[in-house]
Amino acid sequence: TFCCRDRFKSSTVKECIRAILKEKLADVQYKPEEMPELTKSLSDTIKDRLKEEGFDRYKMVVQVVIGEQRGEGVNMAARCFWDADTDSCAHDVFMNDSLFCVVAAFGCFYY
Repeated sequence: TFCCRDRFKSSTVKECIRAILKEKLADVQYKPEEMPELTKSLSDTIKDRLKEEGFDRYKMVVQVVIGEQRGEGVNMAARCFWDADTDSCAHDVFMNDSLFCVVAAFGCFYY
């Protein structure tokens, strides 16, 4: 049965994302040719870590965007159609002198 302890906890997910981004990107310089592999690696790492958190009944979707830090603004948005009682999301932003990284993680409950 579904229990409140099994629910997707946005605060827990955000903490996981933040820790991974800090660890993996702290000293990374933006190199366009390396970014596709880095985004895939980050996405897989975050998904694997979230599975370890015990959200077994959730399908995890992780979106990672990395761009060059040029002092310009960026706006991003995402919309989903889901069950407001069980599904949720979390996001975080990481920046250093060379790049920015935006991660959004969506947890969709399997019925």
